[in-house]
Amino acid sequence: MVFAIIVFTRSQPVSSQSPVPLGVPLSASPSPTLAALVVQVVGRVNKPGIVRLPQGARVADAVAAAGGLTRRTDPSSVNLARLVVDGEQIVIANSSAASAPPGASSPAAGVQSSGSPGALLDLNTATADQLEGLPGVGPVLAQRIVEQRTRIGRFASVEDLRQVSGIGAKKFADLAPLVRV
Repeated sequence: MVFAIIVFTRSQPVSSQSPVPLGVPLSASPSPTLAALVVQVVGRVNKPGIVRLPQGARVADAVAAAGGLTRRTDPSSVNLARLVVDGEQIVIANSSAASAPPGASSPAAGVQSSGSPGALLDLNTATADQLEGLPGVGPVLAQRIVEQRTRIGRFASVEDLRQVSGIGAKKFADLAPLVRV
């Protein structure tokens, strides 16, 4: 009887596990706890299109996933450190300062962002860079909008923009159809 038990246990396959490489999660299945970001990268990249990125991804990650910048694109004209937002379109525009008259800022330079053509910019998630893409919003006003959002916690409605110094009736009328909360 002892002989049968020894033979039976030896005939069972031995489980051989290889060590888990460093950096690999130890869970049995991939963890979908962090939803992927889906963004569209267009313009001066080698492979324009829709890319999937992990939460916390930056413009640099989106550009890399789109094959990198074209050779004619000046990397210093793009804010590669900006966090991307799910559903946005990242436009890597012409970075040629020579195309703009001296002293004029080129609205086509660098990264422009929108959710999609005709999409509204969310005031509660937009970065200062994204806010600067709105007509009549420069770096100072964009920073004021971000500071107001920080001060009040969240914008409850688009009308809360009226509380931002520098946004009067005319500017509000221009911005209101382009933003949401």
